[in-house]
Amino acid sequence: MTESTDLGPEDRKIVTLARSARARNGVPEGAAVRDETGRTYVAGTVALDSLKLSALRTAVAMAVASGAQSLEAAAVVSGADALPEEDVAAVRDLGGAGTPVFLAGADGNVRDTVRAG
Repeated sequence: MTESTDLGPEDRKIVTLARSARARNGVPEGAAVRDETGRTYVAGTVALDSLKLSALRTAVAMAVASGAQSLEAAAVVSGADALPEEDVAAVRDLGGAGTPVFLAGADGNVRDTVRAG
């Protein structure tokens, strides 16, 4: 477990952005990713009849659509105990195997940190 206070300011920022997206939109998950230039992309769960995406996959898709070449880090705020492999794979596809993914609860405390590899 990584305490949120152990994170650097840029990592704390994406956890805060993910938490805000979840609360603001009233969705099960919020996510944020930071690309190689420091730009952030924030998203919530997409649950349409015709399209279902996790918050993290949505944030990664937004980064790709905006021209990001890589990711430095990702954060998800969720009630889940673990991240689905499909979510981690999306981060790995853009950021590489070493990209950290922080999983935090609704309170913003990071419960787990995994590497995308």
